[in-house]
Amino acid sequence: MLDDVLAALADPTRRAILHRLAEGEARVTELARPFAISLNSVSKHIAMLERAHLVQRRRSGREHIISFDPRPLDLLVEWAEQQRALWVDRLGALDALLQNEDRKASPKAKRSRRSK
Repeated sequence: MLDDVLAALADPTRRAILHRLAEGEARVTELARPFAISLNSVSKHIAMLERAHLVQRRRSGREHIISFDPRPLDLLVEWAEQQRALWVDRLGALDALLQNEDRKASPKAKRSRRSK
């Protein structure tokens, strides 16, 4: 599911659709209005957002009403926080190792300069 969320968010048109839906539900035709693409293309973007469970569709007569569901973003935030913690730990360990190496090398460099 995380892959679907990331793929859905990778496109600026889909992000713009989500931005609009954050204000409230909308008809597909209303969502398509600001874009210089076909209604069919907008429907494909919405289908990708549906696969990622970021939007829900309901029918009212012949109209399709789309609403935003932010819950999959929680999964993304959790994953990003885990990645951040992992890399902070790894980079902290690398920094400590390099500083230790610098401290070990520092006296040797001073002795080398004095002997010249």
